[in-house]
Amino acid sequence: MTVYYVYILKCNDGSLYTGITTDVERRLDEHKNGKGGHYTRSHGAEQMLYVQKCLGRSEASKREVEIKRYTREEKLSLIQP
Repeated sequence: MTVYYVYILKCNDGSLYTGITTDVERRLDEHKNGKGGHYTRSHGAEQMLYVQKCLGRSEASKREVEIKRYTREEKLSLIQP
């Protein structure tokens, strides 16, 4: 089973972006080099703030949707409990 990660990264404008990947370092490099998602191409990518390991794509996708529904404050409390 492939290991997936849910991540939250901070964009250059201070906004937060949530996504999933199998390789956190590669994905951050993609975001920083304009090869990530549309959102990070326009807002830039600064740094990873949160990474959670998941067992499989299904679990990671469900967790990603859950986190995307969080308010900014809830995301920040997840990052810094």
